[in-house]
Amino acid sequence: MSDDGHEQNGHEQNGHENVPSRQRRRFPGISSRAYEHPADRSALVALRKLSGFDTVFKALSGLLPERSLRLMFLSDSVRVSDQQFAYLNDMLRDACYILDLEKVPPMYVSQDPKPNAMCIGLDEPIIVVTTGLVDLLDEEEMRAVVGHEVGHALSGHAVYRTILLFLTSLAIRVAWIPLGNLAIMAIVTALREWFRKSELSADRAGLLVGQDLRASMRGLMKLAGGHHLHEMNVDAFLKQAEEYEAGGDLRDSVLKILNVLPRSHPFTTVRAAELKKWAESRDHQRIMDGHYPRRTEDKDTSVTDSFRESAASYASNVKSSKDPLMKLVSDIAGGAGDLGGRVRRGFGGFTTTTTTTRDDEPPADTDSRPRDED
Repeated sequence: MSDDGHEQNGHEQNGHENVPSRQRRRFPGISSRAYEHPADRSALVALRKLSGFDTVFKALSGLLPERSLRLMFLSDSVRVSDQQFAYLNDMLRDACYILDLEKVPPMYVSQDPKPNAMCIGLDEPIIVVTTGLVDLLDEEEMRAVVGHEVGHALSGHAVYRTILLFLTSLAIRVAWIPLGNLAIMAIVTALREWFRKSELSADRAGLLVGQDLRASMRGLMKLAGGHHLHEMNVDAFLKQAEEYEAGGDLRDSVLKILNVLPRSHPFTTVRAAELKKWAESRDHQRIMDGHYPRRTEDKDTSVTDSFRESAASYASNVKSSKDPLMKLVSDIAGGAGDLGGRVRRGFGGFTTTTTTTRDDEPPADTDSRPRDED
């Protein structure tokens, strides 16, 4: 059971093995700011400070397919309850208890072989998990996922996720209008960048709920490689993230950016590396020790301070990154010389040529400047 007596039971149904009950810490009154990625937190703080923000989004609710989505899940999915997917219902209630989310959001299991989960809704968040995900994960891995989605609900991400879905759909509909489509896609691109950071925040929430880093890692590995956990290794998986970040030249750096732009989630190896890094940080330890910001303090949060923290986080990431483009940016910011040479080396290095001459002839004049490779 939890530290304050909340019962945490294992279950043995639907193929899920019983796991021993164990104590998990609870975080009364915790603010989502405690686990949010700095870029995610700064955006949310700014939005929450906007006067009339809630009114505007409620007015938009008439344009959004939220009612349709709720009816669709109610009519064509299975609602989690004491009678249906009871072990998921226990996990959901437990996650809300640990993060002190008073109102438990409705949760549905939807038939879809692709492993996925989401938290959407304007007025009230709803959580949806697919059968592909339920079949893929064991109980502790699933607990981290449920905590991930409850973290989205606590942060208010569901509102912006719903807006993103609507705008993406709208962009497709107005694709024939050049300027209209460009304007909407610019907003969608910005929202996707924010949402990728919000996924890192929710991964942290999942760890706070499950309190088992190995289970969180296993879940991410399964999302990447499927059921074959016995064929995978956490250390090797994390090494992939290092290779992805540091490998290649500037061309690969550009390709990484292009590859991630249309995605709402960061790549799985990157998520695993980011979560492990946070789990080993002082910030995580302080939360586990009971030292964290409270919701009662949210209204006093400074937008300027939040943006400053976000900027500092990005600067720190650029400085410590092994990615060729990020290293170049760091060098430029640091006033490094020979910028042209650094750029050329970043795009594949140099080749030099040598000329063979007869012993009785002086060497011919050659251009000693290095030439770029094709």
